[in-house]
Amino acid sequence: MKGFVSGAFVMLIALGVGMFWWQGRAEVEAAAPPPDLIKLAEVLPDPDLLPITDPGDMEGPAPPEASELTKEQQRFFRYDRNRDWRITRSEMLATRSDAFRKLDKDGNNLLTFEEWAVTTVEKFEGADANGDRELSPGEFATTKPKRSPKQRCAC
Repeated sequence: MKGFVSGAFVMLIALGVGMFWWQGRAEVEAAAPPPDLIKLAEVLPDPDLLPITDPGDMEGPAPPEASELTKEQQRFFRYDRNRDWRITRSEMLATRSDAFRKLDKDGNNLLTFEEWAVTTVEKFEGADANGDRELSPGEFATTKPKRSPKQRCAC
């Protein structure tokens, strides 16, 4: 019981100090003196002496141009999160979680972590030709998904 009463007492003191501090700051801000316009006029230059420019023929710098990336480079950078031109195993595994339905080996519409990890690790190890546990851009190009040609309408 003593702890409860002393806690409530400390809380009331803290609230009171906070209220006085808050109101004290508001009073200082409300009672701030106005700026001295005479001193301010001495600091500011005469508006008649300001230079006048005509930007009619002026041109600014050219905007920066974005470099065009090939589709393979765009695909590479989707995996290479830290832009070090190397895809680590953890970077490759992180993006594969969205495509888990494609990794279902037994076709039961349930994907165990083992199915997902084994398929992804096999894909990574198959692409890692030199075995350094990192994919260079050339090694990564071998993981490109095989696209089936779009069927034309046989109307």
